[in-house]
Amino acid sequence: RPGIKESTRWTEGYERVAEQAAALPATRLVYVADRESDIMALMVKAKELGHPADWLLRSQHNRTLPGGGKLWDKVTAGEPVGRIHFTLAARQAQPARAVRQQVWAQRVALPDAAGGVVSATCIVAREVDPPAGVKPIEWRLLSNREVDDLDAAAQLIDWYRARWEVELFFHVLKNGCRVEALQLASMARLERALALFMVVAWRIARLMRLGRTCPDLDAGLLFERDEWRAAFILNKKKPPKTSPRLNEVVRLVAMLGGFLARKGDGEPGVKTIWQGLQRVMDFAAGLRYARELGD
Repeated sequence: RPGIKESTRWTEGYERVAEQAAALPATRLVYVADRESDIMALMVKAKELGHPADWLLRSQHNRTLPGGGKLWDKVTAGEPVGRIHFTLAARQAQPARAVRQQVWAQRVALPDAAGGVVSATCIVAREVDPPAGVKPIEWRLLSNREVDDLDAAAQLIDWYRARWEVELFFHVLKNGCRVEALQLASMARLERALALFMVVAWRIARLMRLGRTCPDLDAGLLFERDEWRAAFILNKKKPPKTSPRLNEVVRLVAMLGGFLARKGDGEPGVKTIWQGLQRVMDFAAGLRYARELGD
Protein backbone atom coordinates (compact mmCIF):
# COMPACT_ATOMS: atom_id res chain seq x y z
CA ARG A 1 0.00 0.00 0.00
CA PRO A 2 1.27 3.52 -0.79
CA GLY A 3 2.85 5.22 2.21
CA ILE A 4 2.89 2.12 4.39
CA LYS A 5 5.58 2.20 7.09
CA GLU A 6 8.42 -0.27 6.69
CA SER A 7 7.88 -1.68 10.18
CA THR A 8 4.19 -2.22 9.47
CA ARG A 9 4.90 -4.05 6.22
CA TRP A 10 7.28 -6.55 7.81
CA THR A 11 5.11 -7.05 10.88
CA GLU A 12 2.01 -7.67 8.77
CA GLY A 13 4.01 -10.21 6.78
CA TYR A 14 4.72 -12.15 9.96
CA GLU A 15 1.06 -11.93 11.00
CA ARG A 16 -0.03 -13.50 7.70
CA VAL A 17 2.42 -16.37 8.24
CA ALA A 18 1.12 -16.74 11.80
CA GLU A 19 -2.42 -17.09 10.44
CA GLN A 20 -1.26 -19.89 8.15
CA ALA A 21 0.44 -21.58 11.10
CA ALA A 22 -2.90 -21.79 12.90
CA ALA A 23 -4.42 -23.52 9.87
CA LEU A 24 -1.45 -25.92 9.50
CA PRO A 25 -0.74 -27.21 13.01
CA ALA A 26 1.35 -30.16 11.74
CA THR A 27 3.65 -27.92 9.69
CA ARG A 28 6.52 -25.76 10.91
CA LEU A 29 6.41 -22.34 9.26
CA VAL A 30 9.42 -20.03 9.26
CA TYR A 31 9.37 -16.32 8.43
CA VAL A 32 12.72 -15.60 6.75
CA ALA A 33 13.63 -12.04 5.80
CA ASP A 34 16.58 -9.82 4.94
CA ARG A 35 18.12 -6.81 6.72
CA GLU A 36 15.14 -4.49 6.28
CA SER A 37 13.08 -6.74 8.56
CA ASP A 38 15.40 -6.27 11.57
CA ILE A 39 12.70 -4.29 13.36
CA MET A 40 11.86 -4.61 17.04
CA ALA A 41 8.13 -4.21 16.36
CA LEU A 42 8.15 -7.48 14.43
CA MET A 43 9.89 -9.37 17.24
CA VAL A 44 7.52 -7.90 19.83
CA LYS A 45 4.48 -8.89 17.76
CA ALA A 46 5.79 -12.46 17.41
CA LYS A 47 6.30 -12.59 21.19
CA GLU A 48 2.77 -11.28 21.83
CA LEU A 49 1.31 -13.93 19.51
CA GLY A 50 3.29 -16.69 21.22
CA HIS A 51 5.58 -17.40 18.25
CA PRO A 52 3.07 -19.45 16.18
CA ALA A 53 5.69 -19.33 13.41
CA ASP A 54 9.44 -19.15 13.82
CA TRP A 55 11.27 -16.07 12.57
CA LEU A 56 14.76 -15.73 11.15
CA LEU A 57 16.05 -12.27 10.24
CA ARG A 58 19.33 -10.93 8.96
CA SER A 59 20.63 -8.58 11.64
CA GLN A 60 21.14 -5.00 10.50
CA HIS A 61 21.47 -3.14 13.80
CA ASN A 62 24.38 -3.70 16.19
CA ARG A 63 22.16 -3.00 19.18
CA THR A 64 23.36 -1.90 22.59
CA LEU A 65 22.52 -4.64 25.10
CA PRO A 66 20.89 -4.02 28.51
CA GLY A 67 24.07 -4.99 30.35
CA GLY A 68 26.25 -2.81 28.13
CA GLY A 69 28.28 -3.63 25.06
CA LYS A 70 27.25 -4.22 21.48
CA LEU A 71 25.35 -7.24 20.18
CA TRP A 72 27.76 -8.54 17.54
CA ASP A 73 30.83 -7.92 19.70
CA LYS A 74 29.33 -9.85 22.59
CA VAL A 75 28.45 -12.85 20.42
CA THR A 76 31.85 -13.11 18.70
CA ALA A 77 33.71 -12.60 21.98
CA GLY A 78 32.63 -16.08 23.05
CA GLU A 79 33.86 -19.45 21.80
CA PRO A 80 32.66 -20.40 18.31
CA VAL A 81 30.37 -23.43 18.10
CA GLY A 82 32.28 -24.75 15.08
CA ARG A 83 32.69 -24.39 11.33
CA ILE A 84 30.42 -25.08 8.38
CA HIS A 85 31.22 -25.75 4.73
CA PHE A 86 29.06 -25.23 1.65
CA THR A 87 29.25 -24.30 -2.02
CA LEU A 88 28.15 -20.79 -2.91
CA ALA A 89 26.18 -20.96 -6.15
CA ALA A 90 27.37 -19.07 -9.22
CA ARG A 91 25.84 -15.63 -9.76
CA GLN A 92 26.19 -13.37 -12.78
CA ALA A 93 29.93 -13.09 -13.42
CA GLN A 94 30.92 -14.86 -10.18
CA PRO A 95 31.66 -18.59 -10.44
CA ALA A 96 30.54 -21.06 -7.81
CA ARG A 97 33.04 -21.49 -4.99
CA ALA A 98 33.57 -23.37 -1.75
CA VAL A 99 32.96 -21.40 1.45
CA ARG A 100 34.07 -22.16 5.01
CA GLN A 101 32.60 -20.14 7.86
CA GLN A 102 33.31 -19.97 11.57
CA VAL A 103 30.07 -19.82 13.53
CA TRP A 104 29.17 -18.18 16.84
CA ALA A 105 25.75 -18.45 18.49
CA GLN A 106 24.46 -16.94 21.71
CA ARG A 107 21.12 -16.29 23.38
CA VAL A 108 20.69 -12.57 24.04
CA ALA A 109 18.16 -10.14 25.50
CA LEU A 110 17.30 -7.32 23.09
CA PRO A 111 15.77 -4.15 24.56
CA ASP A 112 12.34 -3.20 23.22
CA ALA A 113 10.84 0.28 23.13
CA ALA A 114 8.67 -0.31 26.22
CA GLY A 115 11.46 -0.98 28.69
CA GLY A 116 11.27 -4.75 28.35
CA VAL A 117 13.35 -7.26 26.43
CA VAL A 118 12.88 -9.81 23.67
CA SER A 119 14.87 -13.03 23.92
CA ALA A 120 16.56 -14.06 20.69
CA THR A 121 19.44 -16.11 19.37
CA CYS A 122 22.13 -14.20 17.49
CA ILE A 123 24.28 -16.15 15.03
CA VAL A 124 27.40 -14.78 13.37
CA ALA A 125 28.82 -16.82 10.46
CA ARG A 126 32.16 -15.40 9.26
CA GLU A 127 34.09 -16.72 6.27
CA VAL A 128 37.52 -18.20 6.92
CA ASP A 129 40.35 -17.82 4.35
CA PRO A 130 38.35 -16.39 1.42
CA PRO A 131 40.04 -16.30 -2.02
CA ALA A 132 42.41 -13.40 -2.63
CA GLY A 133 40.59 -10.26 -3.70
CA VAL A 134 37.17 -11.63 -2.69
CA LYS A 135 35.15 -9.98 0.07
CA PRO A 136 34.57 -12.51 2.87
CA ILE A 137 30.99 -13.60 3.42
CA GLU A 138 29.65 -12.73 6.86
CA TRP A 139 26.08 -13.23 7.98
CA ARG A 140 24.58 -12.02 11.25
CA LEU A 141 21.22 -13.60 11.97
CA LEU A 142 18.56 -13.27 14.66
CA SER A 143 15.94 -15.90 15.48
CA ASN A 144 13.45 -16.83 18.16
CA ARG A 145 14.75 -20.43 18.03
CA GLU A 146 17.28 -21.59 20.57
CA VAL A 147 20.63 -22.95 19.37
CA ASP A 148 22.42 -25.52 21.50
CA ASP A 149 25.06 -26.77 19.06
CA LEU A 150 26.58 -26.43 15.60
CA ASP A 151 23.89 -28.55 13.93
CA ALA A 152 21.14 -26.25 15.18
CA ALA A 153 23.08 -23.17 14.05
CA ALA A 154 23.79 -24.74 10.65
CA GLN A 155 20.09 -25.45 10.19
CA LEU A 156 19.22 -21.77 10.67
CA ILE A 157 21.99 -20.74 8.27
CA ASP A 158 20.66 -23.22 5.70
CA TRP A 159 17.19 -21.73 6.10
CA TYR A 160 18.61 -18.28 5.45
CA ARG A 161 20.56 -19.49 2.42
CA ALA A 162 17.33 -20.95 1.00
CA ARG A 163 15.95 -17.40 0.87
CA TRP A 164 17.84 -16.79 -2.38
CA GLU A 165 16.01 -19.63 -4.11
CA VAL A 166 12.69 -18.16 -2.99
CA GLU A 167 13.74 -14.72 -4.23
CA LEU A 168 14.83 -16.24 -7.54
CA PHE A 169 11.40 -17.83 -7.94
CA PHE A 170 9.59 -14.52 -7.46
CA HIS A 171 12.13 -12.75 -9.67
CA VAL A 172 11.23 -15.20 -12.45
CA LEU A 173 7.52 -14.74 -11.79
CA LYS A 174 7.83 -10.95 -11.99
CA ASN A 175 10.53 -10.38 -14.62
CA GLY A 176 10.51 -13.62 -16.61
CA CYS A 177 6.78 -14.34 -16.76
CA ARG A 178 5.93 -10.62 -16.36
CA VAL A 179 2.76 -11.30 -14.37
CA GLU A 180 2.44 -7.62 -13.41
CA ALA A 181 2.01 -6.76 -17.09
CA LEU A 182 -1.07 -8.99 -17.42
CA GLN A 183 -3.34 -6.29 -15.91
CA LEU A 184 -6.22 -8.71 -15.37
CA ALA A 185 -9.50 -7.12 -14.36
CA SER A 186 -10.58 -9.45 -11.55
CA MET A 187 -9.01 -11.29 -8.63
CA ALA A 188 -10.38 -14.61 -9.90
CA ARG A 189 -8.60 -14.20 -13.22
CA LEU A 190 -5.40 -13.13 -11.51
CA GLU A 191 -5.48 -16.19 -9.22
CA ARG A 192 -5.94 -18.54 -12.19
CA ALA A 193 -3.08 -16.87 -14.05
CA LEU A 194 -0.82 -17.08 -11.00
CA ALA A 195 -1.61 -20.78 -10.56
CA LEU A 196 -0.32 -21.38 -14.09
CA PHE A 197 2.63 -19.01 -14.06
CA MET A 198 3.90 -20.21 -10.68
CA VAL A 199 4.44 -23.65 -12.22
CA VAL A 200 6.19 -22.05 -15.19
CA ALA A 201 8.31 -19.85 -12.91
CA TRP A 202 9.39 -22.88 -10.87
CA ARG A 203 10.54 -24.65 -14.04
CA ILE A 204 12.46 -21.65 -15.37
CA ALA A 205 14.16 -21.01 -12.03
CA ARG A 206 15.14 -24.68 -11.81
CA LEU A 207 16.51 -24.71 -15.36
CA MET A 208 18.59 -21.59 -14.74
CA ARG A 209 19.94 -22.80 -11.40
CA LEU A 210 20.76 -26.37 -12.45
CA GLY A 211 22.11 -25.20 -15.79
CA ARG A 212 24.73 -23.28 -13.80
CA THR A 213 25.38 -25.57 -10.85
CA CYS A 214 25.02 -28.96 -12.62
CA PRO A 215 26.01 -28.16 -16.23
CA ASP A 216 26.84 -31.78 -17.12
CA LEU A 217 23.48 -33.15 -15.98
CA ASP A 218 21.55 -35.17 -18.56
CA ALA A 219 19.18 -32.71 -20.26
CA GLY A 220 16.62 -35.50 -20.57
CA LEU A 221 15.99 -35.20 -16.83
CA LEU A 222 14.51 -31.70 -17.26
CA PHE A 223 13.48 -31.54 -20.92
CA GLU A 224 11.28 -33.85 -22.92
CA ARG A 225 13.04 -35.35 -25.94
CA ASP A 226 11.02 -33.23 -28.35
CA GLU A 227 11.92 -30.11 -26.38
CA TRP A 228 15.69 -30.49 -26.46
CA ARG A 229 15.51 -31.57 -30.12
CA ALA A 230 13.46 -28.44 -30.85
CA ALA A 231 16.14 -26.28 -29.20
CA PHE A 232 18.75 -27.68 -31.60
CA ILE A 233 16.57 -27.50 -34.71
CA LEU A 234 15.46 -23.90 -34.09
CA ASN A 235 19.14 -22.94 -33.71
CA LYS A 236 19.84 -24.67 -37.05
CA LYS A 237 21.87 -27.42 -35.38
CA LYS A 238 21.52 -31.14 -35.91
CA PRO A 239 20.12 -32.78 -32.76
CA PRO A 240 22.37 -35.45 -31.26
CA LYS A 241 21.18 -39.05 -31.08
CA THR A 242 21.55 -39.17 -27.31
CA SER A 243 20.45 -36.70 -24.66
CA PRO A 244 22.92 -33.75 -24.48
CA ARG A 245 24.28 -31.83 -21.49
CA LEU A 246 21.80 -29.65 -19.60
CA ASN A 247 23.88 -26.47 -19.87
CA GLU A 248 24.11 -26.84 -23.64
CA VAL A 249 20.34 -27.08 -24.02
CA VAL A 250 19.64 -24.23 -21.58
CA ARG A 251 21.97 -21.96 -23.55
CA LEU A 252 20.33 -22.97 -26.85
CA VAL A 253 16.90 -22.23 -25.38
CA ALA A 254 18.07 -18.83 -24.12
CA MET A 255 19.60 -17.99 -27.51
CA LEU A 256 16.10 -18.30 -28.96
CA GLY A 257 15.03 -15.67 -26.42
CA GLY A 258 17.78 -13.18 -27.27
CA PHE A 259 20.79 -14.46 -25.32
CA LEU A 260 23.86 -13.71 -27.46
CA ALA A 261 26.15 -16.36 -25.91
CA ARG A 262 29.28 -14.31 -26.46
CA LYS A 263 32.46 -15.27 -24.66
CA GLY A 264 32.05 -12.66 -21.92
CA ASP A 265 28.27 -12.97 -21.53
CA GLY A 266 28.30 -15.53 -18.73
CA GLU A 267 25.21 -17.68 -18.27
CA PRO A 268 21.70 -16.75 -19.48
CA GLY A 269 19.11 -15.20 -17.20
CA VAL A 270 15.46 -15.89 -16.59
CA LYS A 271 14.04 -13.54 -19.22
CA THR A 272 15.84 -15.07 -22.19
CA ILE A 273 15.21 -18.62 -20.93
CA TRP A 274 11.47 -17.92 -20.59
CA GLN A 275 11.18 -16.27 -24.01
CA GLY A 276 13.16 -19.04 -25.67
CA LEU A 277 11.25 -21.77 -23.84
CA GLN A 278 7.97 -20.52 -25.30
CA ARG A 279 9.34 -21.03 -28.81
CA VAL A 280 10.73 -24.44 -27.89
CA MET A 281 7.44 -25.66 -26.40
CA ASP A 282 5.49 -24.50 -29.47
CA PHE A 283 7.91 -26.24 -31.82
CA ALA A 284 7.94 -29.40 -29.68
CA ALA A 285 4.14 -29.49 -29.85
CA GLY A 286 4.46 -29.29 -33.63
CA LEU A 287 6.87 -32.23 -33.66
CA ARG A 288 4.44 -34.31 -31.62
CA TYR A 289 1.52 -33.36 -33.85
CA ALA A 290 3.48 -34.22 -37.01
CA ARG A 291 4.34 -37.61 -35.51
CA GLU A 292 0.69 -38.27 -34.70
CA LEU A 293 -0.31 -37.42 -38.26
CA GLY A 294 2.31 -39.82 -39.54
CA ASP A 295 0.89 -42.60 -37.39
